[in-house]
Amino acid sequence: MIDPAMVTTSIELSGYKVTRNMGVVRGITVRSRSILGNLAGGLQTLMGGKISIYVELCETTREEAFQQLLEHAAQRGANAIINMRYDANEVMNGVTEVLAYGTAVYVEKA
Repeated sequence: MIDPAMVTTSIELSGYKVTRNMGVVRGITVRSRSILGNLAGGLQTLMGGKISIYVELCETTREEAFQQLLEHAAQRGANAIINMRYDANEVMNGVTEVLAYGTAVYVEKA
């Protein structure tokens, strides 16, 4: 598994030299909140402020996509990921896809 410290949104990893490019890698997950979760979120919406139930859902979903990204890169033989990004799309009402993607690379100390 790739160390999360070896993932960057930059086009280079400070202190390292890219020696091999393994191509684009991704992690994808699709999630929805349960009916009870949606009711709780709706109640929080009425009160205003931070909607913690949805924050938790988003954090969990991003983390799952990120872990899949690390696994996909490791399967390719990478030890780092550069230019990492997240993307999210609503697949249908209340169902969201989160994609984590980047370029899998092999790096060595510069």
